[in-house]
Order: sequence, then structure tokens, then C-alpha cells
Amino acid sequence: MSKLVTIYGGSGFLGRQIARIMAADGWRVRVAVRRPNEALAVRTYGGVGQVQPVPCNVRDDLSVTAAMAGADAVINCVGILVRVGKNTFESIHVEAAGRIARISAEMGIPRLVHISALGADPESDSRYAVTKARGESAVLEARPDAAILRPSVMFGPDDNFYNKLGGLTRFKLFMFVPGADTRMQPVFVDDVARVAAMCAGGTAPGGIYELGGPNVMTMREIARQVLTVTGRRRAIVGVPNFMAGAAGGMLDAAQWMTGGLVTNRVMTRDQARTLRHHNVATREPGKVLGFEDLGIAPKAAAAVIPDYLWRFRPSGQYDVIKDSAKSLRDV
Repeated sequence: MSKLVTIYGGSGFLGRQIARIMAADGWRVRVAVRRPNEALAVRTYGGVGQVQPVPCNVRDDLSVTAAMAGADAVINCVGILVRVGKNTFESIHVEAAGRIARISAEMGIPRLVHISALGADPESDSRYAVTKARGESAVLEARPDAAILRPSVMFGPDDNFYNKLGGLTRFKLFMFVPGADTRMQPVFVDDVARVAAMCAGGTAPGGIYELGGPNVMTMREIARQVLTVTGRRRAIVGVPNFMAGAAGGMLDAAQWMTGGLVTNRVMTRDQARTLRHHNVATREPGKVLGFEDLGIAPKAAAAVIPDYLWRFRPSGQYDVIKDSAKSLRDV
């Protein structure tokens, strides 16, 4: 019988790509999510019954155990950018990560892959970065053999990075960019998913992986890249850190005043703090692995983003046709 992998958070941006790749590699895939009825699309990633969404609350031991039963490998992709109800940075990034690792050890699951983040730092002023670092410690305490992946900001058709910047190009005259001088190393989501699949399958060793794309760019340069791809002209205005933090604080306050009915998905104060720090792979010799150790050449954003940012062009998918028509002459 084919091997079984349980992917916690398998309906998310990265989890979906891991599920697709592992199904193509012949694995049976169990996608553990809070609302399986909203994750039915993952069933199309494999043959009939090969990919199955199942209910799971990562804050509950019994729920995590049930989703893990009989698995040959476990991948934890659960993470949040914004606090929603009981899903806090502490409960998801630290407690849930430690819970999944501990139960996988108790159940004798051969391999565990944990998705962290580049920039995880216990001394950071960002709660996101601090809890990601503490989550890594909780995982390694229970599973010293775990593979921990630290991807930089990920891009792909459904990303929340390039698409958000693409949306900003629709404003006239100016494009306001927080953290304009902060350096990033955008990485293709499929490349990260391939590393996760290799670690889960045993073709890549456990350890800490820092995964960044081939290019290091400032947020200002990334914004300029988006403008080029979308064919728009805007003046890029860097938003000072104190202004970004103040704006994030007001949006956070709006979420609090509505009792969580409105979720701040624009920019939180914690995200503004995160944007103050560079997000680039450090690759400590002998301590951290990367794409090159697995023989993977990561794709550059320039080769991928035109395939999905076209919708932000002035004429959408017809922009290229209109440009080519300009060279036509009346006969």
C-alpha cells in the first residue's frame, strides 16, 4: 500500500502545493484542516480517494492524534499572520507546533517536517518572529530529527505578497511601500513544497533549511518589478517605519473594536515591525542547509509573476494584444 502523509494546514498556500506534489509522487495524502468542506478542491490533486481532507483542531491533542493515525510522515504547515479568536501566535506557532511534534514522537512517526519562517528570532520585536523561533525550539525538543524549513516570503499564483503589491498599483500616481529599504529574498512556493516533500519522503535529511530565491531585492525594487510587469507608472513612496506602525495599530484597533468581526488583513502593527528587518538567508556554515544542498535551482520571481499579475495590467489579459496592435498599419 502507498505511504500516507498527514499535512496539517494542507489547504493553505504552501500546504496545497505539498499535497499536489506528494500525490503525484504516489503518496496517500491526508489534509488536516479546521473546515474540510472548504478544502474539497484538494481531492482533485490525485486519484479517487488519494487525497482526503479531514477535520482537525491543532489546539486539541485528541484531534491531532486522530489525524496522524497510521501516517508515515507528518508535515506541519499551520501558521497565521493575524490573530483571529483563539488562534493566537502563541497557540498556533508554539503550542500547536510542539503538540504535533510531541504526538508524532509518541506515535513513532518516522519523519516530521515543520514549516517555520526565515527571520525567526527569539529576540525580535515582532511577535510573529519570536513565536516562530519558540515553535522551532518546541519541535526540536520533542523531535531532534525533524526537518525545519525557513522559507523567505513565498510567491505563486495565490500569494499574499506580489498580489497585494499588484493591488497597490491600481491607486493613481503613487505606490506607497512600507519597509522600502528592507531586503527580501522571495522564493517560489513550488520550490519550498518540493523540499518539504523530499524531507517527508526521506530523500533529504533532517535539519534546518533556509530557503530563499536566487535574487535579493529591497521592497522598493520588488515594487518596481511589479510596476514593470503590470505596465503601470507610479511614483514609489517609502512609508517610514513609525507611520507604518501607526497605520497598523489603527487597523488592529478597528479589528478589536468590532470584536473580531472585521479582521485586519491589510497590515498589522506586528507586520510593520517585521518589515523593519531584512528577510535574507544567512546560511551559517555547517548549521543550515539550503536548495543547493539538494541540487535544486530555485526559480526567480521574474520568471513566474507575469503568469498571474497580468490581471493588474490596465487592460488585463488584453494588454499584450493591444500593445502588438499598435504596430499594425492600415493597408
